Amino acid sequence: MRSPLPFALALAAFAAPGLHADTHRFVPTQFYNTYSFAHPPALRIKPGDRVITTTIDAGGVDRDGKQVAQGPNPQTGPFYVDGAEPGDVLVVRIEKIETNRTTAYSSSLLAPYAVDPASIATRIDRDAKRVTWQIDKAAGVARLTDPDVRPALTLPLRPMLGCVGVAPARKEAISSASPGAFGGNMDYAGLNAGVTVMLPVNEPGALLFVGDGHARQGEGEVVGTGLETSMDVEFTVDLIKKKTASWPRLENETYLMVLGSARPLLQALQHATTEMQRWLVADHGFSERGAASFMGQALEYEVANVVDPNFTVVAKVRKGLLPPR
Repeated sequence: MRSPLPFALALAAFAAPGLHADTHRFVPTQFYNTYSFAHPPALRIKPGDRVITTTIDAGGVDRDGKQVAQGPNPQTGPFYVDGAEPGDVLVVRIEKIETNRTTAYSSSLLAPYAVDPASIATRIDRDAKRVTWQIDKAAGVARLTDPDVRPALTLPLRPMLGCVGVAPARKEAISSASPGAFGGNMDYAGLNAGVTVMLPVNEPGALLFVGDGHARQGEGEVVGTGLETSMDVEFTVDLIKKKTASWPRLENETYLMVLGSARPLLQALQHATTEMQRWLVADHGFSERGAASFMGQALEYEVANVVDPNFTVVAKVRKGLLPPR
């Protein structure tokens, strides 16, 4: 029988039993534009703990409309997780992502990498205009009424975090605009409340950062933004000791997912595909050939972003298709 818990949480609970869990309410006052071991911990937490906090928008504006940091993607954190060591996997369960103000902004031109190069020269609209959306949280929608945008738009809210990451390997400091093996600015529209994110630990304490909230975003982030806004966020953390993960792994009620990031897009797909096979072999009872045979008929892909310094591809399999164990 499969565990009723997401696999990562069941394994983390087994790996770190008996820990007393605390809830931390953290109000950030300092934000960072790089993922780096060099940033001092904003808060120390333990496996099992819950954090209730906020993020500001990608341009550095908070819930009250005040400019409190500079872009791109200023990050809340880092959160130091006691006991996290290189060679472990950090498990982050996103419990809540909710908008906390009435506006969001987005770009209004398709990004150069998302279109035929020749089409850019024939554009009628050339002004890189930022447009403002009104968030109606009670109705669960965002509305755009602008004389340059026809017709007026109303879209359902689907809050997500563009950025969840840890300090990178090799003592690197990497821009909060970039995704990689450490997570970061993956801009995956499916990183919503209820998702479990698994990231490789590269530094003592892992040093977890979160930010870049979007009220919603289309796949690929093809205008270079989602609906950029500030968020109320809650998450819990756990550890899987002495566990290898080369790329971010995600799990929700329906899917196992791996996010690979690179340029060109093909290399991102290769990273995600390779890591999915490794995951199925390591944790789900497949032989290497068995995983390949299963993936050949069951694997799905999404393009998370084609606008960041690295592009991101999601390889995913439905958990309902996994053979019983």
